[in-house]
Formats: sequence, C-alpha cells, structure tokens
Amino acid sequence: MSTEKTVLSSFDTWKKFLGDRVLQAEKMGMNEETINKLAYEIGDFLDEKVDPANHSNRALKEIWDVGDAEERRTIARLMVKLAKQNA
Repeated sequence: MSTEKTVLSSFDTWKKFLGDRVLQAEKMGMNEETINKLAYEIGDFLDEKVDPANHSNRALKEIWDVGDAEERRTIARLMVKLAKQNA
C-alpha cells in the first residue's frame, strides 16, 4: 500500500501527518501565509486526484467542492490549524 493511501485511510492519521508536515515547514522558516497557501494547493490536488478513503475525507471533499476560492482558502487555513493541534 502506498504512503498516500495509508495516510489518507484514517482521518486521525491524516491530521497527525499534516500536523507533522506543518511543524516541519515552520522549523524550516516558512511563515503562516506560505503554509496556508501550500495547504490550499494540496487541497486542490487531493480534490482532483484522490478518491476519499473514508467518510470524514468524503465530507471534506464535498465541502471543498461547493466552496468558492475564498471559502477553500478558509478550509485550508482551518485544516492547518487543526493539524497543528494534532502534531
């Protein structure tokens, strides 16, 4: 099983994985704006390329799909915030 499938199969695992990546980015000197921009880009990538592996991911995808660009940026910022709490 690939890393992506393993990480995305559990919402808790995804939050922990994302939180660890956020902390690494901060340690590398990335500011919050850059991290949030990357989170938005990751959200777009996942929306286009990855079939949600569980109900939590499917709900996030459906919310992402109905949101406009600004709402998606808000979702990305909130995911970064949530991830940091789970790192």
